[in-house]
Amino acid sequence: MTRTHASGHASRPEDADGFARRHIGPGGDEIAAMLRATGHASLEALTDAAIPESIRMDRPLALDPPCDEAAVLAELAALASRNQLFKSFIGMGYHDCVTPPVLLRNILENPGWYTAYTPYQAEVAQGRLEALLNFQTMIMDLTGMELANASLLDEGTAAAEAMAMCHAVKGGPDRNRFLVAADCHPQTIDVVRTRARMRGIEVVVANPDDWELGPDVCGGLVQVPGTDGTVRAYADLAQRLHDADALLAVAADPLALTVLEPPGAWGADIAVGSTQRFGVPMGFGGPHAAYFATREAYRRQMPGRIVGVSRDAEGRPAVRLALQTREQHIRREKATSNICTAQVLLAVIASMYAVYHGPEGLLAIARRVHRRTLALAEGLRRAGHGVSPDTVFDTVTVRVRSGGAAAVLERARHHGMNLRPVDDERVGITLDETTTLQDVDALLAVFDGGEPSAGRARDLEREVEPGYPPPLARTSPFLEHPVFHRYRSETEMMRYLKRLEARDLSLTTSMIPLGSCTMKLNAAAQMLPITWPGFARLHPFAPAEQTQGYLELFDRLERWLAEITGFAAVSLQPNSGAQGEYTGLVVIRGYHEHTGQGQRDVCLIPASAHGTNPASAVMAGLRVVVVATDQHGNIDVADLRAKAEANAEHLAALMVTYPSTHGIFEAEIRTVCDIVHQNGGQVYLDGANMNAMVGLVQPAAFGTDVCHLNLHKTFCIPHGGGGPGMGPICVAAHLAPYLPGHAVVATGGPHGLGAVSAAPWGSPSILPISYAYIRMMGADGLRLATQVAILSANYCATRLEEHFPVLYRGLAGTVAHECIIDPRPLKAETGVTEMDIAKRLMDFGFHAPTVSFPVAGTLMIEPTESESKAELDRFCDALIAIRAEIAAVAAGVSDRERNPLKMAPHTAAAVVGDDWDRPYGREQGAFPAPWTREHKFWPSVARIDDPYGDRHLICACPPVEDYEAP
Repeated sequence: MTRTHASGHASRPEDADGFARRHIGPGGDEIAAMLRATGHASLEALTDAAIPESIRMDRPLALDPPCDEAAVLAELAALASRNQLFKSFIGMGYHDCVTPPVLLRNILENPGWYTAYTPYQAEVAQGRLEALLNFQTMIMDLTGMELANASLLDEGTAAAEAMAMCHAVKGGPDRNRFLVAADCHPQTIDVVRTRARMRGIEVVVANPDDWELGPDVCGGLVQVPGTDGTVRAYADLAQRLHDADALLAVAADPLALTVLEPPGAWGADIAVGSTQRFGVPMGFGGPHAAYFATREAYRRQMPGRIVGVSRDAEGRPAVRLALQTREQHIRREKATSNICTAQVLLAVIASMYAVYHGPEGLLAIARRVHRRTLALAEGLRRAGHGVSPDTVFDTVTVRVRSGGAAAVLERARHHGMNLRPVDDERVGITLDETTTLQDVDALLAVFDGGEPSAGRARDLEREVEPGYPPPLARTSPFLEHPVFHRYRSETEMMRYLKRLEARDLSLTTSMIPLGSCTMKLNAAAQMLPITWPGFARLHPFAPAEQTQGYLELFDRLERWLAEITGFAAVSLQPNSGAQGEYTGLVVIRGYHEHTGQGQRDVCLIPASAHGTNPASAVMAGLRVVVVATDQHGNIDVADLRAKAEANAEHLAALMVTYPSTHGIFEAEIRTVCDIVHQNGGQVYLDGANMNAMVGLVQPAAFGTDVCHLNLHKTFCIPHGGGGPGMGPICVAAHLAPYLPGHAVVATGGPHGLGAVSAAPWGSPSILPISYAYIRMMGADGLRLATQVAILSANYCATRLEEHFPVLYRGLAGTVAHECIIDPRPLKAETGVTEMDIAKRLMDFGFHAPTVSFPVAGTLMIEPTESESKAELDRFCDALIAIRAEIAAVAAGVSDRERNPLKMAPHTAAAVVGDDWDRPYGREQGAFPAPWTREHKFWPSVARIDDPYGDRHLICACPPVEDYEAP
């Protein structure tokens, strides 16, 4: 499969200029050296040793031959050109907007931002965390709430999370009814209904004036403005719900909240919404950052991640993820949500849109949109059309004077415009930041069949009186923190973004060796198309004839993913890995219900499973039964058999990760699947570790029924500092009829239980990334990438095992694509913990491996196929040097408490300061390896005090003086 050139480098599949050569880090000589170190004669020999023969593929993947970067970009450009860019006035929560070029170039198109990992190691993520703190501050100010999280997946799922929180706070066996306003966006209602059905919550959709607030109601949801444009006061409704001991959630447009009274001021308990129109392209539905805000009293029940301000070891303010005891990996089936990552990259863009424009800029945009909406409404009324409602922000519903709605919609399309069909007589129109006076004139002309008869938009705009009467009008200020006033020029904005970027460790600095997270190359050629207008500016509900390029891309990608996994059908709707888990279980439940087995509600989950697994099972209405693992890290087959048989009448599914979360290919995986099937259950595969199987193993072939794929791991969509992600599911033929549908766009199976995400295809604008990766790698390239990923993990395990025990090994003493090293025996002797090692690695210029998961006190390493042998050696050398420092503590040479590990990481301020009083030299602290003198990544803060941050929870930008050095 590989051959060596005179230069000593191996060619990857096809030729020396192929993309696989650029994606896979080690060259031919490096691969040969790594194989010698691990004791294997070839990649094939290593593959044979690591993977059970019974599950190995016996043929190559049936994929098209690979193409190079130029060819795939031309191919994607052709697909983008088949998407017709009409001016969108559809609305429904999606708006065209202007992404300031300074944000486009310096964030969205910048690997320093999009290749970073979730900020678990806060000392090397201060830039991103500050940007997220800006986001939370923005949301708290706009909504009038006391607490906001750092984003959720989309508005529909945020609304579903609000329902779940209402039920968690106020619900119970006799309080499981949730009320939804009929003028909420239809996709939001659809997602809420799906989630409610799984949890046994009754959803009643009705006009809020008709809500019956009995003792069985736990909460309600309203939309501001309504999907038809209605703006109304809800303070009385909030009071009625409170009197009934229920909560009120509001889905609110953040731009409208610059001119409308914030929900927190009139009694709402939860506010959710989408920040898409704050500079994030529509992208045919995503990714976009949703928000979730609530009152301080409910901070422990709030889903998602919260960024908070703490302090570091030197007493300076530092930002970190707060209240991590709510996390799924800790609380598992008792977690408040299964949300693991969210939409950090998009939340950063939205927050910086507010930083760039400031409150006066946002107000100017909102007032312009509102004024032009009123001008349009006035012109339509003068032309004899019926316009409702009377009080609006950016949306009107028009009853056509004559000819019906179809004629108007057709005329609009003829002029390159999309309106929203409502019924035979009415159409909806939503204006946005990009709407010009010429657009308003064109709309008026469409309704009049020619030139507008009611006057020109410029004149109409002068005649209308924008604004709102009390209690609708906003009277409170917002975005008062200096960060929203300081960066008006592009020069200052660019420098601010670069300053934050410099505080974050991303793949632009070094490898990020996180087990179970696959931080691999996100190639520039894969990233380029996501900002092309043909992919970025489509409304998700545009007519199908205008979206043929996207539909063809979906079809090809689905076929490729089906071939890679061996399954029959694919849904691209889940827009995160956790969402894919939930969706797979929803499909299984639909199958059981349709086949008369609706009583099946038990989900078996190994003790080693990802923390999102049990949380997803509970969200899907399943009861979790934990299956033990044996001393070697495998599923305990006897325990599985006993629990499957004991629950045979109610067994719905087993959730299994393969290779296991312990980093091994379990030999008994076929037996595991057979046991579940024999007892009436389905097997769900968590595809987080698919990077160890592509081209070598098809999950469907060894007995699984459904799997999700993390496209943001195996298939190269970047992590974005904690999102976006995509988690499509692949299913066997018998489950295909139960794939999720959608209330607005026909998709999914005939027996699907409803939408699981707001957009029909999740986050489509990032799918060209995975498309390009698969297309450029081809079957041989993908297979080789998998083999090198396994080789890299085994090479690291071999180099490290004499310094740190490797906790689990599988067949023939191999690991899969990741390995767990175990420093726990050193803790009692020296006091050095896994977290000390993690922090010390920052001084060497590395992000830590995964800490204390899946085994507390350990470190899980996944090197991926994209890192060269030189980089792997540098990382191993760092850990070996750290082991020597631990040995110095054990020997009494280094102080047990004041040593380089306990006092890591070392900031530049500490190293050059006058007060160095540590019992080791500055050079050892700051420059522990030769490469740190060539290029030094300096953590911007010292070790952060996490307990202090939880005791003093601050989730908005603190006063600027708090950032000054003490």
